[in-house]
Amino acid sequence: MNAPVPETFQELDPSPRLIMGPGPVDVYPRVLRAMSVPMLGQFDPEFTEYMNETMALYRQVYQTQNHWTFLINGTARAGIEACLGSLVSCGDKVLVPRFGRFGHLLTEIAQRVGGDVVNLDTEWGTVFETDSICDAIREHRPRVVALVHGDTSTTMAQPLEGISAACREVDALLYVDTTATLCGMPIPVDDLQLDAVSTGLQKCMSGPPGTSPITINERAAAVVNNRKHIEGGIRPDDYVAGDGPKIISNYLDLGMLMDYWSPKRLNHHTESTSMLYAARECARVILEEGLEAGFARHELASRALRSGLMAMGLELFGDQTNSMTNVTGILIPKVCGDGEDVRSQMLHDFGIEIGTSFGHLAGVIWRIGTMGYVCRKSNVLRCVNALDAVLRRHGFDAPANAGVDAVLDVYAGGSNG
Repeated sequence: MNAPVPETFQELDPSPRLIMGPGPVDVYPRVLRAMSVPMLGQFDPEFTEYMNETMALYRQVYQTQNHWTFLINGTARAGIEACLGSLVSCGDKVLVPRFGRFGHLLTEIAQRVGGDVVNLDTEWGTVFETDSICDAIREHRPRVVALVHGDTSTTMAQPLEGISAACREVDALLYVDTTATLCGMPIPVDDLQLDAVSTGLQKCMSGPPGTSPITINERAAAVVNNRKHIEGGIRPDDYVAGDGPKIISNYLDLGMLMDYWSPKRLNHHTESTSMLYAARECARVILEEGLEAGFARHELASRALRSGLMAMGLELFGDQTNSMTNVTGILIPKVCGDGEDVRSQMLHDFGIEIGTSFGHLAGVIWRIGTMGYVCRKSNVLRCVNALDAVLRRHGFDAPANAGVDAVLDVYAGGSNG
């Protein structure tokens, strides 16, 4: 009897796309090239020097002096889980203000590691007054405050100024998820006195999903070290366990990860070599452009896009005084139903991906991202022009060429193309 012929499928050949959803987005070509360079052993001196360089690069990206600035193998969610799982012990009170889907994610993760979660909620499309968060911190006296900076589900960004002062009044740690905003909006970690911050590569950093840069200060590191536990088989003879409860996850245990990223080089896991190369190159591209120049490029593209959309007669979603400068929410016109046919035609006829949203906003808004490598004039023009054409075919009456003209007018007054 003949052996079955293995089914190997076709060689990968993805269709060309312009990804202008809320993330992931197109990857910088330099980053793709960096991912193709040869492997090194994880304790090769050249590779450990790349690890040290990556730490130094991300201190600059995060605008921090924190020594413990390094990568978590996994997508942005791995960074979130590593931070919350290492900072929150069973029974700790955790305050989570929720203004979109990802506040619910922080709630879920904090509860799974045993946190006693207290939520603040506000209408999706708005953010919190700083005083309301600070008042809740003083009232509930949490061990950890966990906050999303920019929630792509609603396209809103929560102002962070002033929150750390209230946290320190009650000796709470402040964790912030910057997955959607780092390098697209200013987040000076040290100036804001943020204790722990995580992000992902796949949005404003224009890298592939798969590693999560984090930074923690000495306040957070002290909590982690108090829970220190090293697994058997790699435990040194002079090891002394921390007094606190063992961190639940082995893989996402910041204590062991800090030893791996230190000169000790604890053999905790095998670093994702290609993803470290990618993260290192993402940071180099961003720092070569300059953080302030990058913030300005994102703000200009967002402003141009919104001007074009409004000129077409579309309505923006949410409180525009607190909107992200890299993702835009648009109310779907009634003539377009739930908007899925428009998204499908944008993708298949023009090769452009835009997003919808989650929960009660699914089928209510579209989300268009202007992030990282795609955040440039030609792409904004291409997206607005394609959306105009598709909307017309769905019976939406937009003034001819008004969207493109409005985008060009905004860029005519700016300098970033």
